[in-house]
Amino acid sequence: MEITRDSFIGDILDTDGSTAIFFLEMGMHCLGCPASRGETLEEACQVHGVDVNELIDKLEKHFKSH
Repeated sequence: MEITRDSFIGDILDTDGSTAIFFLEMGMHCLGCPASRGETLEEACQVHGVDVNELIDKLEKHFKSH
């Protein structure tokens, strides 16, 4: 899966539910909420004060290892 700033959180979770830990680590505890699933990585990171590039790196490493 290609991960970009415009990737939707719901798509990432649907592809691999074990990625939820990365969102929980950044303080995003509302993963079941329909609104959060429709957010892009960039939008979520802005709201939670997280570096989007750091999150993208973590997710890319995760997907490469699986």
